[in-house]
Amino acid sequence: MRLPLSLPHALLLSAVLAAPAPGRAAPPDLAPAPALSLAQRAEVAAILRQALRTDPTILRDALAALQAEDDRRRDGVQADVLALLAPKLVDPADPVAGNPQGTVTLVEFYDTRCPYCRRMMADTDELLRTDPGVRIVFKDLPVLGPTSKLESLALLAAHRQGGYLRMQSAVMRTGAPPTRDTLQAEAVRQGLDGAALLRDMDDPVLQARLDANVALAQQIGIQGTPALVVGTRLIPGAVNLEELRAAVAGARSR
Repeated sequence: MRLPLSLPHALLLSAVLAAPAPGRAAPPDLAPAPALSLAQRAEVAAILRQALRTDPTILRDALAALQAEDDRRRDGVQADVLALLAPKLVDPADPVAGNPQGTVTLVEFYDTRCPYCRRMMADTDELLRTDPGVRIVFKDLPVLGPTSKLESLALLAAHRQGGYLRMQSAVMRTGAPPTRDTLQAEAVRQGLDGAALLRDMDDPVLQARLDANVALAQQIGIQGTPALVVGTRLIPGAVNLEELRAAVAGARSR
């Protein structure tokens, strides 16, 4: 199907087609082209329309090149932001799974009530089981309401007793909405001090950690859970085991 070409698009395309090839600079003595008159613009548009009738892939290829360049710029900015925020991304106080001295670190922003986060758990567990050089740093990001916040506080409270991963596994496999009583009972089942868990859940320091995670996610540009940071790359949304392994391999190759 033929795509209609407006005059602005024609001028844009003419600029793309006239630009020097990648890696080739324009001649230094080339003077700036004078502005086109209305008649000349109409002539350019007519020529481009004729070219598009003959080969409509010209416009598609030109727009794809512009989109690719825009993506490269955006990825570059994202990498710079993540490099600047690296000290906040890997805080020694954060919960960690896998090898604490792993050569590749995945930082996972997640919500305990997020179904996609829950679904990805099996793949992250398998990644850690099969790759001893990986560690995962967890950033609790309770964006789905009061129950998410309650569970996140419980996990951070359990972390003080060395039971973060046990509580995480339990609450993320439970469908019923949590209460303080059910979380205390679960802590006891996991061999933790239930009374201490409830006390620590009320500690403002834990709420401050959650607030810091939210602020950090906003700085990075995270818009939902799950989200992974691998080196200077942000991976938004859930990924499967093969994609996780590819991300780890990419981080090792850099």
